[in-house]
Amino acid sequence: MLARAHTFTTETLQANRVTVEVDIRPGLPAFVIVGLADAAVREARERVRAAIRNCGYEFPSRRITANLAPADVPKVGPGLDLALACAVLAASGQLPRARLSTHALFGELALDGEVKASRGTLAVAQATHDAGLQTLVVASSEAHEARLVEEIDVAAVHTLDSAVRVLRGGRGDRPARAAAAAASRGRASGRDAAATGADLCEVRGQHHAVEALVTAAAGGHNMLLSGAPGAGKTMLAHRMPSILPR
Repeated sequence: MLARAHTFTTETLQANRVTVEVDIRPGLPAFVIVGLADAAVREARERVRAAIRNCGYEFPSRRITANLAPADVPKVGPGLDLALACAVLAASGQLPRARLSTHALFGELALDGEVKASRGTLAVAQATHDAGLQTLVVASSEAHEARLVEEIDVAAVHTLDSAVRVLRGGRGDRPARAAAAAASRGRASGRDAAATGADLCEVRGQHHAVEALVTAAAGGHNMLLSGAPGAGKTMLAHRMPSILPR
């Protein structure tokens, strides 16, 4: 049987739509992923297999081929795990396929089936709206970020089992508290800055880069550091917290 699910892969600030096509046929057991996937996506085979079994579903002992379309777009990161797992369940008849055409799935899977956050949730939420999809299924810790895009429905899920419930027409889980998540990130940033003891005043040269850091910090802007290895990107990033509010 063939099943299709929709997800996205992120590249810097760009989110590219990916259609996950899973075909299951008789033959020697195998799980093959094609479609210009990087190492993190290829390793999804083991995460998906373990998550499906540990959530009480059957992983098919057949030949499974997963195609990530379009084939000429690089697929990076573990955010495709959830879509792969749901497509396998749908192709094996354990999940109805109707809502896979209207829902986007984005999240990394732990071996026990927990859905973990992946980078680029806001860009993926906007891309979900632009693609005309109705609902985005994401990790509960990132639901508050996805809901900044008001034109789509966001279903927060803790586990693969929760995602299956949503695709069967049920409700999602309660999202993690936005304030708690933000506070946790703030505490981590403070610990990182304290641990390194790095300060922006230590930088000699790099006048344009320092000016960009100060401007981004003062205005609360996003910033992308790009350059050759050894240009000083990591050194500057380590010193960014020294000019941020507590």
